[in-house]
Amino acid sequence: MPVGVSAFFIQLLVVLVVARIVGWLAIQVGQPRVVGEMIAGILLGPTLFGALAPDFQQQLFSADYRPFLSLGAQVGIGLYMFLVGLEFDTRMFKTRARSAVAISASGIVVPFVMACLLASWLLSYGGLFADNLSWTQAALFLGASISITAFPMLARVIQEQGLANSKLGTLVLAAGAIDDVAAWCLMALLLASFGGDDTLFYKAVIGAVVFATLMMTLVRKHAAQLESWYQREQRITPRLFLVILVLWVVSVSTTEWIGLHAVFGGFLLGVAMPRGLLAEHLIKRLQPLVLIGLVPLFFTVSGLKTDLSVLAQGTLWQIALAVIAASIFAKAVACYLAARLCGENHPMALAVGILMNARGMMELILLNIALQNGVIKEDLFSVLVLMTIVTTMMATPLFNVLQRRTSFRSQLD
Repeated sequence: MPVGVSAFFIQLLVVLVVARIVGWLAIQVGQPRVVGEMIAGILLGPTLFGALAPDFQQQLFSADYRPFLSLGAQVGIGLYMFLVGLEFDTRMFKTRARSAVAISASGIVVPFVMACLLASWLLSYGGLFADNLSWTQAALFLGASISITAFPMLARVIQEQGLANSKLGTLVLAAGAIDDVAAWCLMALLLASFGGDDTLFYKAVIGAVVFATLMMTLVRKHAAQLESWYQREQRITPRLFLVILVLWVVSVSTTEWIGLHAVFGGFLLGVAMPRGLLAEHLIKRLQPLVLIGLVPLFFTVSGLKTDLSVLAQGTLWQIALAVIAASIFAKAVACYLAARLCGENHPMALAVGILMNARGMMELILLNIALQNGVIKEDLFSVLVLMTIVTTMMATPLFNVLQRRTSFRSQLD
């Protein structure tokens, strides 16, 4: 067996074991497993493992073998976003459209205003963004980073709490979905403009519009036949699975080619797939592999780029505190106030603000794309990873405290 492949399996074993242990510990203290896995990835990086045993850490996660981890992480995130798209229910917008649009608008506009204020300050600090990044591009990136929501985590929290058909469930999921789509559009616009080549910009913008249109019309129409195929066979046959896999590869490859990222292709294909027994079976079959086997690789790849010890250097810790405070205000407070203005009662609005403030894996995906494309540097990456962890860890405990109030459930219906 080649040395590189052996090293990959050793890395994979370490990642899965550590992620499982820290994920279990997270559950014991009332946090979702994904929070523990996020922290596990950071612990394996220079923040802890690299600080305690730098030589061993460098040997285990050698730069020569990291491409294997990165490849697994990219495949995992592409499949993860495909699953997110499969679970994306457009029907949720109909019942709470007015409030959802108002809350999502506040969760986009206020973070973007905050991003405009932060952009000048962070650019003047130096060493956080790419040297050739403009103020507009910095504001676009910060706006996307602050406004994004942990949509998949929200869906699971709502489902686990039995609130899927409640006003809160439909309202938060609809608003979170709109926010995430808007955040990814901002990110797509940034990536399209960052290359500095007008041809690349127009290729990305026009390509994204054409690709999304084709996915939501032509592909969606013909993909409906896959549901009929599944119902005839009563199972996912090898041929059917191959067709879906080919569609996934074409989708992620196309978005990479036009200058965006594979996650866009994976997500849009998931949205275009028919809803029914096929989607349910795909989720059941792929989710364990993706969430247990591949997503921890993504957290580790992120963690290897994150060194939280740099926050103790100079005034970077002040920037971290300011970014965290600004992000919480721009998301949690803004969404709470928007819900109140839409006529929702105080407990409902408070729950909306708490849940919308979580950023989770969606934020980490966005940050990794920005770092990979050279939009930001590792210091700002570490600051925003810390913001992601703090805002995500806040959500479940605060929501559980709210849940324990005897009057809370009665005010959800």
